[in-house]
Amino acid sequence: FASVHASVFNHFNSERSLTSRQNFKSNRAAALAEWRQLCAA
Repeated sequence: FASVHASVFNHFNSERSLTSRQNFKSNRAAALAEWRQLCAA
């Protein structure tokens, strides 16, 4: 569980305060799209 959790957490975790809202949203959308692609396989 810990190794899977770390992979997912690191994939989606980003420091919101270090980026603009638009960059944060686009990075989050890209991560979600990649995660959905991986889960569909």
